[in-house]
Amino acid sequence: MEQAVIIDSVRTGLAKSYRGGFNNTRADDMTAHLIDTLLDRHPKVEPSIVEDVILGCGYPEGSQGTNVARTSAVLSRLPISVGGTTVNRFCSSGLQTVAMAATQIQSGFADCIIAGGVESISTTQGHINEYMFENEKLHRSPSISVKTESLRKVPLKSAL
Repeated sequence: MEQAVIIDSVRTGLAKSYRGGFNNTRADDMTAHLIDTLLDRHPKVEPSIVEDVILGCGYPEGSQGTNVARTSAVLSRLPISVGGTTVNRFCSSGLQTVAMAATQIQSGFADCIIAGGVESISTTQGHINEYMFENEKLHRSPSISVKTESLRKVPLKSAL
């Protein structure tokens, strides 16, 4: 099994939602800047060896919707051939992506992956698309709790 190592970490500064320095900055623009910062810090790492960008996003809506990992990769100095995967596991999204990247490297399917989390609450909260937001089937089933992040595990037959 290959060994997976974390080479570096970088993040934006903390700012106040709606009033801070990043309140009108798109998540993909911020992330592209961070990717470029990693490349600047490690000039011996050729951008062409990066195979994937895996980003966790707890609320993939609006400017950080669709595939924010791919748009961040395209906006950065990485080659256009670098893929992007966005993962939603709510609060553990970023941690999940690091685990996924490590697994890909340990299994020999990849050599270099950029992984982490991205979120810009200022650009998403209060601006979400609520059309068909809740699944009515979940409300009809007495064995499923509809609260966010708390779907109880039940046998598939009893949930239907």
